[in-house]
Amino acid sequence: MKQFEPPDIHHLTAAEGWIELGSPVEANAELENIAPELRAHPAVLDLRWHIYAHLKKWDECMFLADRVVVADPTLVSGWIHRSFALHELKRTQEAFDLLFPAVELFPKAELIRYNLACYCAQLGKIKEAREWLEKAFALGDAKEMKLRALDDPDLEPLWLTTGNG
Repeated sequence: MKQFEPPDIHHLTAAEGWIELGSPVEANAELENIAPELRAHPAVLDLRWHIYAHLKKWDECMFLADRVVVADPTLVSGWIHRSFALHELKRTQEAFDLLFPAVELFPKAELIRYNLACYCAQLGKIKEAREWLEKAFALGDAKEMKLRALDDPDLEPLWLTTGNG
């Protein structure tokens, strides 16, 4: 796969900056300036995912993330983004099923386990949700993740049944 060189690397970096600033239109404009042969590069597809996620175009997000997984299955972001988009499309069981194999591929990725916990909670699998969340806490910054988890609406079923299941 061709590597980024100037000016394409500058457009890619600028697009990343626009995404961080919450400006998807400007980010997209920068990606359109990248050479056509690089537009299917996983880094470009990943940035396009962020643009579409900002616009809540989840079908497009799922398609882009799936292309990232196919193009480079070693990129954890493709796996996470694909399942997140599926969950947003109310296809939570499919989100879980497609993310689950990534557990073995990425043994230290706490966000995979965290998202699996969210999906289990939404599917009513409270005991499994609790187990996945504990695994996520063990891998990541437990204090920060616990604060995040308490405010995550996807985990609300877990908190409503604390002490049960």
